[in-house]
Amino acid sequence: MNQVTSKIIMIRPKHFNYNVETADNNFFQKKINSVSSTDIKRKSVSEFNRLVKALKRKKITVEIFEDSEDIITTDSVFPNNWFSLHKNGNFYLYPMFSKNRRKERRKDIIQHIKDKYNVKQIVDLSHYEKENKFLEGTGSMVLDRENRICYASISERTNSEILHFFCKHLGYEPVTFKAYQKVNDSLEEIYHTNVIMSIGINYVIICLQCINSKKERKFIIDKITSTGKTLIEISEYQLNNFAGNMLQVENENGKKFLIMSKKAYESLEDNQIKLIESYNEIIYSDLSIIETLGGGSARCMIAENFLEKK
Repeated sequence: MNQVTSKIIMIRPKHFNYNVETADNNFFQKKINSVSSTDIKRKSVSEFNRLVKALKRKKITVEIFEDSEDIITTDSVFPNNWFSLHKNGNFYLYPMFSKNRRKERRKDIIQHIKDKYNVKQIVDLSHYEKENKFLEGTGSMVLDRENRICYASISERTNSEILHFFCKHLGYEPVTFKAYQKVNDSLEEIYHTNVIMSIGINYVIICLQCINSKKERKFIIDKITSTGKTLIEISEYQLNNFAGNMLQVENENGKKFLIMSKKAYESLEDNQIKLIESYNEIIYSDLSIIETLGGGSARCMIAENFLEKK
């Protein structure tokens, strides 16, 4: 199995803004009262366009869908939460925590992918929403595709039952743990695994500080090192600056890149940057508005496409 792809899908936002429903357990989100809704929408589109331009400049294939005019979805810029596309032809649809995010599952996008690519099976897990059980795609799960390991921090948005079904269905080993972040004077569950860690071909970037259990932490370290990947540890400060929310991709020539936000890049230390750049080039772009209001960063904005074209 390939760990990285050269084809990615992104959705240009039209209605981006702060989502009260997701803020219930996404503690990375923060309101910006000093910026109007009109300016938020304008700035989020500008941030999106600059990132896409940076990716295309490096000859990375970006397929863009325009946000729906009549369906108001503030978080549609984060498509990796509602679907994932796999090398074996599987197309997964996921159950979403926020009711207003469920409108992001668009029939036209699903049909377009079916028409253009070899989709062998659509696995729709969205029925779990009726049981208040959720698994938000490659937000909830970080996949080591080469070694068929699925890392997942169990939370309100990452249900163990659905996770184990997914792993059994696709032939992955589930590796679960609990991760927390400091919010004022309390510890709260981190909502998504992909803000904690990122897996490349040769390395894993991870915040071990947020895994409180020493037993779980040791298990994760042992599992990563057993795959032969270099472990690059980031701090909780760097986690809060989205340094865990990165994605490795390749371009049409097979050259590797790690995509991240400007905020994440600036939080890294020189030795971390040097180590990452020994494996791949770094692409970063300013995503301040999207990160602050949406509580997600560069990785969240990208859905990987491993399907073969028809």
